[in-house]
Formats: sequence, C-alpha cells, structure tokens
Amino acid sequence: MKNIKDDVLSVLVSEEELDKMVTRIAAEIDRDYADSDKKLVLVCILKGSLVFMGDLMKKITVPVEIDCMKVSSYGAGTQSTGQIHIALDLIRPDIDTCDFLIIEDIIDSGVTLSHLTKYLMLKGAKSVKTCTLLDKPSRRKVDFVPDYRGTEIPDEFVIGYGLDYAEKYRALPFVGILKPEVYLK
Repeated sequence: MKNIKDDVLSVLVSEEELDKMVTRIAAEIDRDYADSDKKLVLVCILKGSLVFMGDLMKKITVPVEIDCMKVSSYGAGTQSTGQIHIALDLIRPDIDTCDFLIIEDIIDSGVTLSHLTKYLMLKGAKSVKTCTLLDKPSRRKVDFVPDYRGTEIPDEFVIGYGLDYAEKYRALPFVGILKPEVYLK
C-alpha cells in the first residue's frame, strides 16, 4: 500500500509550528474571555476543524463548552461552489445566553464563515467570533477577517492536520501542499 506522505509536495506548516500557533491562539482567547460572565461555546466546523479544535480546547484555560456543525460550500472537487449547505445544524435551547467562537480549519473565499456568523446572530446568539488555523486572503470573495488566525498561507491546495482531499490526508500531523498531479487527474 502506498504511503500518503508520498503525495505531499512539501510541508507548509510543521508539527512544531502548529503547536506554537495553537498555543498562541489559546492565549489570545483566554485573554479576551477572561472577564466574561457569558457561556463560551466553541463550535467545531466538521470535519476539517476537528484536529485543530481538539488541540485548541486543551490549551484554553477559561471555561468552554463545545458543539459542532457540519457545513460545506464545496462539491466533489477543489473549488468552492459558493452555495452554503448546513448538514448538521446547531440546536441549543440556550443560544441567547452564549458567546460562540466558530472554529474553522481554513478560510478561502470567506463565504462560509461570513454566512455562519450572520446565521448564528439571527438565531439569537449573544456574540459570534471566528477562529481559523489557516487563512488564504488572496481568495476572498467577501469582505471577511477572522477574529483569531493561526497563519496566512499562499494559494496552494493544502492537506493534513484535519484538512483533506477526497477524505484522505486528514491524519497527517503537519499541513502540507498536495502534489497537483493527485487532484488534477
């Protein structure tokens, strides 16, 4: 059987760099929510953000709850369709008492997070902020800036640390650039 690491063109963000980023973001969240008397709920956007949120929540020291949503703007390929599909919604009786922090693996166009932020506010959230591990501002289609950000990356197709291509590569412990011949077949 082929080793999935053979499909990696190069490592973009190493395990050590990821750990430092997650530690920094957790400290920023702790600082910003230290004096809050509201309920902070981390909302993991499945599936890609699962690894990032798991590491992040272990480093946050303020009290948090967790929840999940499954949202997509991608079809079968590598390009966003621009259409938002909510496959798993956030259903809580206490939405109006919560500060939500949406945890995302990567922001490309900004369409999904922009939509989700407005969507949760319309559902009655006290506040909604966003946190992304990776940011590709060069691909923005809407005016959107995350509240917390790991790092800006170039316009490359990335995998690992939860990010996938065709449900593969999520378990890689780093973020790598996928060889174009893998997805341009």
